[in-house]
This record gives sequence, C-alpha cells and structure tokens, in this order.
Amino acid sequence: MKNLLSLESLTAEEIRRILALAVEMKATRGRHAEHPLRHQCWAMMFSKSSTRTRVSFEVGIRELGGDVIFLAADDIQLGRGEPIKDTARVLGRMVHGAVIRTFAQNDVDEFAKYSGIPTINALTDEEHPCQILADLQTIGEKLGSIDGKVVTFVGDGACNVPVSWIWAAARLGFELRIAAPAAFQPSPELLAKAGGNIKVIDDLKAAVSGADVLYTDVWVSMGKEEEAAYRLAQLGGYQLNTEIVALAKPGALVMHCLPAYRGKEITDEVVEAHAQTIFDQAENRLHAQKAVLSLVAKG
Repeated sequence: MKNLLSLESLTAEEIRRILALAVEMKATRGRHAEHPLRHQCWAMMFSKSSTRTRVSFEVGIRELGGDVIFLAADDIQLGRGEPIKDTARVLGRMVHGAVIRTFAQNDVDEFAKYSGIPTINALTDEEHPCQILADLQTIGEKLGSIDGKVVTFVGDGACNVPVSWIWAAARLGFELRIAAPAAFQPSPELLAKAGGNIKVIDDLKAAVSGADVLYTDVWVSMGKEEEAAYRLAQLGGYQLNTEIVALAKPGALVMHCLPAYRGKEITDEVVEAHAQTIFDQAENRLHAQKAVLSLVAKG
C-alpha cells in the first residue's frame, strides 16, 4: 500500500489488514519490534486546524522511529498560489512521506501523484479515512466485529465522515443507515457508485431503532461557518439525546469523532454516559494511523 488517499481506494482485504495491525500496534506500544520510519523525516501539511489528528500523527511518526516537520498553511507557498504539483515535486526530493489535512480531495491526490512519496489523507472535504479506520478498530474492541452490525450515522449525511462510512460499509458489508434531512443526504450518484447495504432516511427514530452503533459529528464543519444558522435550523431535530439512544439496541455504542458541541448534535448527558467509548475512539486514532504509516512506509 503506497498511499492512503481515501477509503474508496481500499479493498476489504486492505482495510482488514490495517485493522489487524492497529490492534497489534496498540498491544505493543512502547515495545515495537520494528521501527519502519527510522531515519525518515515526514512532512505534515495542514490547511485546517486540528487537535487529535495533529497530535496522533506526530506521536505516531516518532514512535515508529521517524522525525516530523509540521507545516501550516502560512508556512508554505501553497497559501500564496504555488501549484500543488510544484510543492509536491520539491518535497518529494526532501522528505520521505506526507500527511495532508486540507479542503480539496484533488490536492491530496495530486500531491501523491507528483511527489512520488507515501501520502496520507488526514482529512479533506470529501473523506476522512483515518477517522473511520479508528472507529472500526473501536467497534471491533467493543463488539467483537463489525460483521453483521448496524451502524446509524445521524446529522449531516453528506459530509466527509459519513462519506467514508459509506465506503467502509460498501467494502465490509455491514448495514449503514444515514439519518438526515433531505438537504443533507448523500447524493444518489455516490450511493449508486458505492453499492452495499446503505439506507438513507429522514426518520431519525426509525434509523436508530435496533442499531448497534449510533454515530454523530458536528453540524457546522470547518469552512461551513457562513451556513451555521441554516445548518442548525435544519439539523436541530437530529440530536443524539437519551430518548433517541434508548431506541437503539441495548448496550449500543455511541460514538463521536470530536470535537463535540454539547447541546447541539449530542447532549452533555449522552457524551458523559458514553465517554469511555468516545475517548477510546479518539485514542485509537494513534494506533490506526501508526498501522497506516507502517504499511505505506513499507510500500
């Protein structure tokens, strides 16, 4: 595996390989037998701010023996109009890999093409593959396997997180339900392309009924701030609260990729009741990403 650009680009076998290695990475943290990034320096190029993504990747690169340079948008010429392909050609001669968190998926794809070095998508507006890999690892820890489970995503069903969930469901075969108002549902073209057992409905109670996993994300993502009032009005009826959670299967997991805006997409009470799962989920970003780093470093 040379790059991780999207979940769409992965096979079921590759996803399961990443997850198996993530479990191993977690179990052997601090005593890894191999350090595949030894003598390597990786660039982290972030056009969007981050807490979990930045810390988990920086720690992960160092724990695998590498060094890291963090480059924010103001630190490089990308923010001043230099073409992605030119930046890629330069960095490809100086660093050994790149982790990119930005707006356009095409920027990540183009960087990988022209740099010739391992490239990891740390979030774009179209996909968030590393997050969903960590989520799948968490579900495996808590429920034994994703196989045969029902995952319900609640909220903005057209943003990067549910899109990556769509590709995960298409590849691994579990049932995915997306509860969202019509204006925030994934496109029919995407659903047709993905295939799989995916149901999109606007009835929140029906979507969560009997589900094994309930999942939500912020209603106003970075870059969508001008739409905040509209989004809050449209999505206000899609909150994860105790009444809604009670409709899921007994013992169902409640997950959130964080940051959580308590009182909006999820209540404070539900966050605290399911904090163990939510923060295990956050921790697993480190282990899942170390698995990805190791695999792409080995090619």
